[in-house]
Amino acid sequence: MADLSIKNRPAVRWRLSQDGFDPVVETLAVEEPLEIRLGGKRFTLTMRTPGHDRELAAGFLLAEGFINSIEELGEVRAVTNSRGEPEPNAIDIVLCVPAAGLRERLKRNFTISSSCGVCGKTSIESIQRRIEPLKDGAKFRAETILKLPHLMRQAQQVFSTTGGLHAAALFRPADAEGVQLAVLREDVGRHNAVDKAVGHALIEGWLPLSSSIMMVSGRLSFEIVQKAAAASIPILAAVSAPSSLAVELADEIGVTLAGFVRDRGFNVYTHPQRIIA
Repeated sequence: MADLSIKNRPAVRWRLSQDGFDPVVETLAVEEPLEIRLGGKRFTLTMRTPGHDRELAAGFLLAEGFINSIEELGEVRAVTNSRGEPEPNAIDIVLCVPAAGLRERLKRNFTISSSCGVCGKTSIESIQRRIEPLKDGAKFRAETILKLPHLMRQAQQVFSTTGGLHAAALFRPADAEGVQLAVLREDVGRHNAVDKAVGHALIEGWLPLSSSIMMVSGRLSFEIVQKAAAASIPILAAVSAPSSLAVELADEIGVTLAGFVRDRGFNVYTHPQRIIA
């Protein structure tokens, strides 16, 4: 079966040590739209790397508060065209949520979305009303945190081929001193990679993830902290920096935020009690 996440394309390559261009075939990460429908009605559209679409939708709906458990996810159906053929970039989801409750969730979450980026305090207060502050949960040694980028990078198969994808990885305790990789998902969008990883955990019945660590490539944004907290992930780490609003939200809802996780160290911005020096 063809890998829908990559595509080959001709290009030309130039190097300082050579004259002229050489023809090459480059492998690119695929970016295509995914239309998510609720009960047959268009709900949202996201640009993503094809694959794990059910996980992406499940993680997105959980993070945004439209579902609270796997039991509310219901059926995920393919959308067909006029000839009865499945559309590759559309899925339809039937939620097991009473109509009145769904209307209230839609109204509440569209209100929250419209406030994001306008007033950080309003956004944080809205999320606090929906997500319980995280308890301390599991603790991990600092040396364990340092291992995460290497473990994540080893599992990034599509990135190794294309160099063009973000990743989100969930790690769970392996023994008293270490962790094991539970799931890794890649996508052109860092938020989608997080939704796919959380969606996988939701479908597999792993939630709450109160003993897990999430590691992401790139920077830590407000939205990624929100998505991790919705799944009760107590420690969120990244190879790059957090934004100011990400730190504020993590501080308020009890998430340990570690940034610049590199070969020799990292910064802890909030709730350092979960990391043992």
